[in-house]
Amino acid sequence: MSGTWDQDGFRARVQAALEAFLDEQAERLLPLGPDAARLLAEARTSVAGGKMFRASFCWWGHLAVAPPADDAERDALVRACASLELLHASALVHDDYMDASDSRRGRPATHRAFEHEHRDSRWRGDPEQYGASAAILLGDLLLSWSDELLRRCGLPADRMAPALDVFDLTRTEVIAGQFLDVSAQARGHADVDTAMTVLRYKSAKYSIERPLQLGAALAGGTPEQLAGLAAFGLPLGEAFQLRDDLLGVFGDPDTTGKPAGDDLVEGKRTVLVALALDAATAEEAAQLDRALGGPLTAAEVERLRGIIDGSGAQAQVEEVIDRLSAVALAALDRAPIDDDAREVLRALALAVTQRVV
Repeated sequence: MSGTWDQDGFRARVQAALEAFLDEQAERLLPLGPDAARLLAEARTSVAGGKMFRASFCWWGHLAVAPPADDAERDALVRACASLELLHASALVHDDYMDASDSRRGRPATHRAFEHEHRDSRWRGDPEQYGASAAILLGDLLLSWSDELLRRCGLPADRMAPALDVFDLTRTEVIAGQFLDVSAQARGHADVDTAMTVLRYKSAKYSIERPLQLGAALAGGTPEQLAGLAAFGLPLGEAFQLRDDLLGVFGDPDTTGKPAGDDLVEGKRTVLVALALDAATAEEAAQLDRALGGPLTAAEVERLRGIIDGSGAQAQVEEVIDRLSAVALAALDRAPIDDDAREVLRALALAVTQRVV
């Protein structure tokens, strides 16, 4: 093992594992006919084209403790890593529906795709309700499949047991964190502490900390190794999500695949928004608060971006990202793990916090 790795090759192996798993599910669903085939086709779309950060951190969580013993174990680990991408796809399908997002990765969000199909086919009933039902069911199916793929990955049972404990906790945290998010939006208020709690449980833990621990558990890692990876992964996951929050307001739609200022249109009460509401003038804070969650023209998005930037919130979030990244890297230096894996994790930390998409 060296301090560098073929990231594109790894993504291709994970994608191949996902496709092979979905091919198995296609055989199971074949007797259900064309409707089940349509659901499966959307599942394939939902797991295609992602950055696969969660799979990557799971892989390197394992290699931080021990490399796969042989090719069979390597392939089994790839399948375990792929299970996290099914979990992520489930969360995105549900999240897009709950946030009323129109698009994901430059294409219609799942609920919109099925809604459009219903409308174009002139079926009976409400197209929006049909799209919502399809998205809920697909998200549930992807969540179920994530557990199935992990349990059937092929690694020994004695190493699967502690890993499944991590995976159970991961799913509980992300679903509860999502409920905290929708509740904060429903109340129309979230202070910085509340927004950080949402960020931590909805995204930060399941994006980096838990994938690292899952990989380490699969390798037979010690409690000290899992704790060391957690001390690195949690602040890095928080920095990762803060970067995502910045992109949700200031990102280039051609790069992110989401409309300009999408988080503002969706009314997300992020740390960025909470800081802006605290620091802006009373008049500007009221303008921002009223506009969140409503339809916005391009000019209105630019005006709200100006309020957030002028409040100093954007610069403040950048400072927090830098500080959290420094904390994470210091913890990485102390962690009792393989030195080559440490160097790759350092590069991954930079990739997730300095990204533009």
